[in-house]
Amino acid sequence: MANNNIECPVDFVTINENKARLTAGLVFILTLVYLFTSLWVIPAFLLIDFFVRGFNFANYSLLGVVCDKLVAAFSIKNKPTDRAPKRFAAKIGFLFSAAILVCIAADLKNSALVLAIVLATFALLEAAVGFCAGCHVYSFYTRFLKKKTTLLP
Repeated sequence: MANNNIECPVDFVTINENKARLTAGLVFILTLVYLFTSLWVIPAFLLIDFFVRGFNFANYSLLGVVCDKLVAAFSIKNKPTDRAPKRFAAKIGFLFSAAILVCIAADLKNSALVLAIVLATFALLEAAVGFCAGCHVYSFYTRFLKKKTTLLP
C-alpha cells in the first residue's frame, strides 16, 4: 500500500533515476570501504561530491561522471524522475559526510562509525530498491515547520 503521507521536493527538472541509483550504489561501496579501512579521505571525497551534486554543480561530480560512463557502457535506459528529491538527499549526504569528518577529527570513532553505517544503509536502500530516505526526512521537516509556524503569533 502506498504511503500518501510522504512529500518530496519538486523542481520539475528530470534526471535519470537509474543513474541516480547507480550513484547511490557507488556511495554505498565507498562508505563500506571507509568502514573497513577508516581512511578519512573517503568521507572527505564524499563531502565534496555530495556538495557539488546537492548545490547545483552536478557537472563537477566525479561520481556523476563515472556513472555517466557506466550508463553508456552498459546501455542503461533513461528512467526520468524529478531532480529535487535527489538534490535534497545529496544535501543530507553532505551533512552526514561533514559529521563523519568532524567525528574523525574529534577522535569519536564510534560516532563516525554509526554515522557511516546510517549513510551506507540509506545509499543501499536507494540503490537496491529506490527507497528515498530523503523524502521521509523532507516530509518530517516540512511537517515540523508547518507546526512551528502555526504556533507562532
